[in-house]
Amino acid sequence: VQLVESGGGMVQPGGSLNLSCAASGFIFSNYDMSWLRQAPGKGPEWVSTVNTDGDKTFYTESVKGRFTISRDNAKNTLYLQMDSLEPEDTALYVCARVPTPRSGGLVLTVWFEYDYWGQGTQVTVPD
Repeated sequence: VQLVESGGGMVQPGGSLNLSCAASGFIFSNYDMSWLRQAPGKGPEWVSTVNTDGDKTFYTESVKGRFTISRDNAKNTLYLQMDSLEPEDTALYVCARVPTPRSGGLVLTVWFEYDYWGQGTQVTVPD
């Protein structure tokens, strides 16, 4: 199993970024997927989850209305569109696999509940 994130960078407040997570080594369409983030000096935080079909999405309160999670099962890729970015969004963003296949949109908020995650991509929004 391999998860490789990309798309991070530095963007001014109010700007946008679109993160990608390329998955390989497993049947991507069988698993719910999530994004988590870790800000400097803080613990990991769950951000969003999408179910296998992409028709159920879940968000932590602080990003609702600004972030959109999606997936392309034909391309084995997970996305996170981030709009109206704020300095508080500065973090390392990591994609992770929900361990139970076809779990129907299982929201796991603790990082060690996931069985695989990538190395992450850095997002920086300066003050």
